[in-house]
Amino acid sequence: MNELVERAMQEGAVGLATGLIYVPGTYSETDEVIELAKAASKHGGIYASHIRDEGTGVVDAIKEAINIGEKADMPVQISHFKISAKSLWGQTPMTLGLVRDARKRGLNVTVDQYAYPASSTSLDARMPTWAIAGGREEGKKRLADPETRAKIKADMKKGLAERGFVDYAFAFVASHRANPEFNGKNIAQITKSVRSSDTLDEQIEQIFTMYEAGGAQMVYQVMSEDDVRAIMQDPFTMIASDSGVREFGSGVPHPRGYGNNARVLGRYVRELKIVSLEDAIRKMTSLPANVFGFRDRGQIREGFVADIVIFDEN
Repeated sequence: MNELVERAMQEGAVGLATGLIYVPGTYSETDEVIELAKAASKHGGIYASHIRDEGTGVVDAIKEAINIGEKADMPVQISHFKISAKSLWGQTPMTLGLVRDARKRGLNVTVDQYAYPASSTSLDARMPTWAIAGGREEGKKRLADPETRAKIKADMKKGLAERGFVDYAFAFVASHRANPEFNGKNIAQITKSVRSSDTLDEQIEQIFTMYEAGGAQMVYQVMSEDDVRAIMQDPFTMIASDSGVREFGSGVPHPRGYGNNARVLGRYVRELKIVSLEDAIRKMTSLPANVFGFRDRGQIREGFVADIVIFDEN
């Protein structure tokens, strides 16, 4: 893997990125990530990470990302900074404090954020990582075993309670190809419509059924608006959508893919006035350009690419 990182950096990669919350990145050890990061650091690279946990383990996950940067001697970019556990809502001063402390120690740490109190990822993310290891077919085999199925369900209940939620009403379907009628509805609503009741047990069974049918893309209303605002106001926070291009008319996707920057300018700058227009533009342009080494973009300057958007701020 070190050789692959070396080759990628020589070919022009910006740095090393990890998705430690996802399979298979979740199985990695911190020490092996540090070694890979060192390979990127030698070429002036940055370490960017979707950290290992954004819920109850978010503090340790932030510390891990910072530790990797310090051990590898390279800048750190924490992707889509958030707290996605209701039990920890309001703790953003603590999580931002970890970043500030690292910066005081001399580590260049930045974060990015999308301007919504809801995240978006797969339905699989609601299941324990051990349960879906090896791909969907392996996961289906585990669900076919009654004892293993019961253990998966128990782990899901435990994780739900730790995050401060009582059911899956926060989990909305963006796209479920096996049954598009589910799109736009939450798991509790879907369960009530297709099963005899919407108890937590039945909701988890419905998740299993949808997983076995191919899974779904989801929108999770798991964040606090107050935390979103606090993160946005910090000077080292850049604005980023965390989204790919969406097919028009397909499913009910998270609006961040097309509305993120407009929402920042309309809601948080013009209406709420928690960020100035100038600072919001900096967070969208020169800050990310500088962090990721795009030396000819991000500012209106002679010799820079004329990549300009003109809009009416009112």
